[in-house]
Amino acid sequence: MSSSSVSVPRLVIAAPSSGSGKTTVATGLMAAFAARGLAVSPHKVGPDYIDPGYHALASGRVGRNLDAYLCGPELVAPLFLHGARGCDIAVVEGVMGLYDGAAGEGELASTAHVAKLLRAPVVLVVDASSQSRSVAALVHGFASWDPEVRVGGVILNKVASDRHEELLREALDSAGVPVLGVLRRVAQVDTPSRHLGLVPVAERRAAAVDAVAAMAAQVAAGCDLEALAELARGAGVLSCAAWDAAEVLASSPPPPLPVPTLGAAPPDPRFRPEGPRPQTPPEGGPPDGLVVAVAGGSAFTFSYAEHAELLTAAGAVVVPFDPLHDDQLPNGTRGLVIGGGFPEVYASELSANEPLRKAITELALSGAPVAAECAGLLYLCRELDGLPMCGVLDASARMSERLTLGYRDAVAVSDSVLAVAGTRMRGHEFHRTVVEPGSGAAPAWGVRAPQRRVEGFVQQGVHASYVHTHWASQPGVARRFVERCRTS
Repeated sequence: MSSSSVSVPRLVIAAPSSGSGKTTVATGLMAAFAARGLAVSPHKVGPDYIDPGYHALASGRVGRNLDAYLCGPELVAPLFLHGARGCDIAVVEGVMGLYDGAAGEGELASTAHVAKLLRAPVVLVVDASSQSRSVAALVHGFASWDPEVRVGGVILNKVASDRHEELLREALDSAGVPVLGVLRRVAQVDTPSRHLGLVPVAERRAAAVDAVAAMAAQVAAGCDLEALAELARGAGVLSCAAWDAAEVLASSPPPPLPVPTLGAAPPDPRFRPEGPRPQTPPEGGPPDGLVVAVAGGSAFTFSYAEHAELLTAAGAVVVPFDPLHDDQLPNGTRGLVIGGGFPEVYASELSANEPLRKAITELALSGAPVAAECAGLLYLCRELDGLPMCGVLDASARMSERLTLGYRDAVAVSDSVLAVAGTRMRGHEFHRTVVEPGSGAAPAWGVRAPQRRVEGFVQQGVHASYVHTHWASQPGVARRFVERCRTS
């Protein structure tokens, strides 16, 4: 991996708990720095896909995740440096409370853990409503809990009045942590949420632009931007190389040897027998490019930027398409990736696009590689909440009252277009739906938590699962997928 010769100024925006205002402050700070002419690198701790969309809108650059559980601690700094190439400053939004990490794993994947891996100072965003002098005890506790975590300042949120601010500042004088900003309660920015968090940017772009502008104005008016930039410049030097998709693919080891699969199912009679197919692309397709179509648009907004970069480095031409509006797959499509999102919100529109559903089914029946995660899994089912979907999988999906959320240790239990059986990856689940399987497919993953079970579907060239994974942790996944596109 290529080395970085510059220590990028950086800040981690954290909080004592969720709901304190991290997203408002981090997004507003990114936009405020960008408005000053700085090239801002936006990052998010943890697996969340939605906040990076707002970060990208604020900074004009791709929002990237830093997850020490999904990718391993050793990749956090290299992935950070990859995203921060050519930037003047980086802002990293934390997850949950500062010290909250993967359940039962100590500090792993917490904001504090990532801050230490990045050698970055932390700015603590505190919801100051309903307290005055107690804020000093709260900040002192967070600042002193782990001596390796440097809390360099605090931003007070939801402050009621000038008198309230005065009391808070007096109390914090004794805590030894400077106040770098004060945001008033009356100026909170409206960012609508629903069952899985904020509504993604792609679904409300015009309103999101206005919301980000309001966050920037609020942060610029209430925070000391120069003091924050000076704190960022005090971050430690990172003595590692930046992640590079082509380099990691060239150096990644071959996949593990196959092991016996579990729960293997008889082949679906709709699928062709395995074997090579003609290499001629459809009429109008690119003569040389190996096209991998990637679903996007409002219904499929969940994707890590590194996935497309790895596919490209493996030799694919990545072409996005929108299942809500495009009635055909991109010309020359040889493989298909359908990530996460909210198909349940757009089930009627997705169902109504019958030509595209038919094209996807035909692609899958041809044996072409198809990788689907969560929303993609639902889209490939026979139906979703009673509405027809692609019907690639003999399964039905429906909304549920129960939230399924958490990190997962996964092992591939069937050979697939992504991995051979025995490949271990870490992932996460985040959904309020249930899939009731029929027949015709083997399971994709064996997962350990919250209980041991098999999950997902492997069916000829299709790999569909609820488990979101980050391919940077196993770059061979992208290489294997593209190789199967060439030979299927």
